[in-house]
Amino acid sequence: PHSDIDLLLLLKGNQHNQVKPFAEPFLQFLWDMGLEVGHSVRSLNDCVTESKKDITVATNLMEARLLTGPAELFAAMQARTGPARLWPSRRFFAAKLAEQHARHARYDDTAYNLEPNIKESPGGLRDIQMIAWVTQRHFGTNRLRDLVPLDFLTDKEFRSLERGRRLLANIRCGLHYLAGRREDRLLFDHQRALAEQMGFHDKRGHLGVELFMKRFYLAVKELSLLNEILLQHFEETLLTRGHPRTQPINRRFQAHGNFLEVTRPNIFERFPSALLELFLILQQHPKLSGVRAATIRLVRENLHRINTRFRRDLACRSLFMEILRQPHGITHVLRRMNAYGVLGAYLPVFGRVVGQMQHDLFHVYTVDEHTLFVVRNLRRFTVPEYRHEFPFASELSQQIVKPERLYLAGLFHDIAKGRGGDHSELGEIEVIAFCRTHGLSDYDTRFVAWLVRQHLLMSNVAQRQDIHDPAVILDFARKVGDPERLAHLYLLTVADMRGTSPSVWNVWKDRLLRQLYNATLPVLQRGLATPLDLEDRLSDLKRDVLQLLEKRKVSPVAVASHLERMDAEYFLRHEASTIAWHTEMILQTPASEFPLVATRYQPEAGGTECFVYTPDRDDLFVVITGGFDRLGLTIMDARIHTTHSGFALDTFVVLDHAMQPLTDLHALAELATGLREQLLLPKPGRDFAKAILPRTLKHFPIHTEVRFGHTANNQQTVLEVHAQDRPGLLYQVALALQTCQTRLLAAKVATYGARAEDYFFVSDRNGEPLTDPVKQAQLKQTIVARLGGETTPPAVMEI
Repeated sequence: PHSDIDLLLLLKGNQHNQVKPFAEPFLQFLWDMGLEVGHSVRSLNDCVTESKKDITVATNLMEARLLTGPAELFAAMQARTGPARLWPSRRFFAAKLAEQHARHARYDDTAYNLEPNIKESPGGLRDIQMIAWVTQRHFGTNRLRDLVPLDFLTDKEFRSLERGRRLLANIRCGLHYLAGRREDRLLFDHQRALAEQMGFHDKRGHLGVELFMKRFYLAVKELSLLNEILLQHFEETLLTRGHPRTQPINRRFQAHGNFLEVTRPNIFERFPSALLELFLILQQHPKLSGVRAATIRLVRENLHRINTRFRRDLACRSLFMEILRQPHGITHVLRRMNAYGVLGAYLPVFGRVVGQMQHDLFHVYTVDEHTLFVVRNLRRFTVPEYRHEFPFASELSQQIVKPERLYLAGLFHDIAKGRGGDHSELGEIEVIAFCRTHGLSDYDTRFVAWLVRQHLLMSNVAQRQDIHDPAVILDFARKVGDPERLAHLYLLTVADMRGTSPSVWNVWKDRLLRQLYNATLPVLQRGLATPLDLEDRLSDLKRDVLQLLEKRKVSPVAVASHLERMDAEYFLRHEASTIAWHTEMILQTPASEFPLVATRYQPEAGGTECFVYTPDRDDLFVVITGGFDRLGLTIMDARIHTTHSGFALDTFVVLDHAMQPLTDLHALAELATGLREQLLLPKPGRDFAKAILPRTLKHFPIHTEVRFGHTANNQQTVLEVHAQDRPGLLYQVALALQTCQTRLLAAKVATYGARAEDYFFVSDRNGEPLTDPVKQAQLKQTIVARLGGETTPPAVMEI
């Protein structure tokens, strides 16, 4: 209803000045009516000239309909800009195909986004238009039904195409009415209302909006496949010169040019296992560009043969495992199997999550798309061309003896999403059944099952616990058990986090996981029965610091004196190089220049490092967090120390608004100057109530939750705060801690879409755990009051 109108005033000759007195008031009248008009006044020669230069103009003229005026003039325009004169169907198709590839690339070649564009993204309305344009250019008709007698479409495919087109058209129409303007993006602002209008209501375990979006995703998946089939038909008809060479591969398959096809139409009927063999052959013959359209159609027509008997067939099971064991092409083949419906048919548990989404900002992709991204990430770790992306993971992947176990864990880790209950436990049951029927040994079965069951363990420990606490590392090591499991779990965790959303992974999370891995590996190698000697570790750290600073000509006596002022907790939380940096900066700074603020960026730190050295005071953390808030920086990690001489040595890792570290020397200097000014002349942070939330966050209100726990050694209280992510959140928590006279020892920040999950390690004013229920209740009430706790609690989010 709010689409723009393209209007052409067609002239026989150069009559532009003569038509101007009519055209201007006419167009003004249309604009006054509220119509969005794209207009042009052209002669026949103008139409020819512009069409030659721009295929978009040629396409618009091809689609033009006569409203009023001489029919012979309109026919002349069609003839002079038609395929006999301009853009013959061969050139037209090649240009439109390149146009579609470029358009799909702008949307990452997927429609599985949280806010998809129903017109331009893959499988959208533009893809259907693309088919219609090529049909009209080549066959002279824009009726897609006419492709059926031409054997380009089957009647069943045409009906499927029409159903998809009607669904997208209805959604687009609803979007225009809801937005009151032209809108082709399926924004969060409209998803719930559209779902309700189209009859999708909440059911047990699923929101109505999730069911609606699943219907949309399944439709565009089908439309994308039909688009592929038709464009391949057109490519063979329009672009292929001569008769492609046919090269036999085996009795069932042959190469037709660069495409794979069956040798006879009844191959899948006679040899059902060929439905899997087809994909194995694609892997073994990388020069093949894909599957011929007629064979894709046969695959779809024979999906019913993938039944219980098929899944029990030893040949089929062996073929599937062989696909996962191939050195090349696993990701591409699994994506193709999913697109053709084979993967969901062979693994019904996977079929249930195809198109399934979770209505939140953390899970950007549907479950099936995310799963295949995870497998892709695991594969990329092994490919030398991508080593620069994750050098450590790439190096670690070289130690993996049976990579298929890792791929199976990736394939099954989220396969039980949406059923209710713990998807990790349910996924473990599913993968055990799969492994036992596919010939894996008992050891390998238990190994893969453990990975699926524990696939969130490393992420949770790294982001939610104090990984500098030896007790935390020992507990994690006990759960992991051995270095082989640790390596596999690390790789699966990185692949999973990176495949959740482009914005979830960052350098800070990379560092946390590597730190946890590096801290756990020696414990497993040494043996769980041999605990770390704390005194030996402290002695080694101090010796390393002295050696580092001796090379920089720093007085060993001064260094030793400074280190004596620090407690054991400080040494456990920092590496020798970081302690050396702190020490050198403190010893080089005269007391008259305190407070000292120092900053630096080192890639391995995962963010911009900043430390403050100043006489301790009760409001110090509030002042510092207020300063970071005013500077627009996010604190990812905070560690609070007080020396025996009463000085605070507080360290922070921060990222900017784009969740990237400050790396420029000028920016680092400005940060140090700005924070020092804040310490000397404190100013409050930004007004929390006036913080402007991004549009997307407004649709996911998060109930503020506050919980209390304890560290592994029971020496500190763990304060968990789950709330709506927004600027200044940490500053508000700092104010609450100050109000309730609670000491902060360390803080860790994690964000999952719209949800912030922050962890604070606190004690009372005397350094004892905060165990008093009255004080806990007071602190909880203060935090909720500051962050706002009146919003409706959300459904439980599976991560």
